[in-house]
Amino acid sequence: MTVRRLSAPTGLVALAVLLTGCGIRATEVPTDYGPAPSRVRCSLSEPDVATRPAGGLPARVFLLCGSSLVAVDRTVRVPDGTSDSGRRVLVAQGLLNELAQQPSAAEKEAGYTSDVRRGITVTGPRSGDPEDTLRLSTDPDDLTSYSLAQVVCTFSDSAAAEGDGSVVLAGPADRSARRYTCTDEVRSRPGSNEPPAEEVRAG
Repeated sequence: MTVRRLSAPTGLVALAVLLTGCGIRATEVPTDYGPAPSRVRCSLSEPDVATRPAGGLPARVFLLCGSSLVAVDRTVRVPDGTSDSGRRVLVAQGLLNELAQQPSAAEKEAGYTSDVRRGITVTGPRSGDPEDTLRLSTDPDDLTSYSLAQVVCTFSDSAAAEGDGSVVLAGPADRSARRYTCTDEVRSRPGSNEPPAEEVRAG
């Protein structure tokens, strides 16, 4: 009887076939990366209706997420028949109130925060101010760089401003108003880039 020897490669292939047929699988090293994230950071999977009261003017506010500013939808109330100047102030105050509120549960889960503190109020221009001036109860210089960036970018993107990417702000003291601009650099790194500002005068 002649015994045939299998070459090494052929023998290995045959052994693999036999093991597979017997249901034996190669073991794998167990890995545990934790549960899959329920929501992508800085991305809301669906509109958060809890932050949108019925009626009112659709608007956006800029919240902090990671190291950037991200726009989220909100609603502010403006009574019918409000003058243009009164409308600007009401919109600005409504936006400030929204910025000062804690983000919703869904927004917190997605990583959103706000650095704007409660209690800041806004009024219209004083004598000698440009007509589109918004005076804050806290001087803009006293706001953190994050808070100032949130306020400037939110106002400049709303009916509180002229729609050119800037907003005229001043504090409660009798000092000149300044025009602040929301730039791409401010939106991407608000902690490192304060909104550019230049002094403006009436007329």
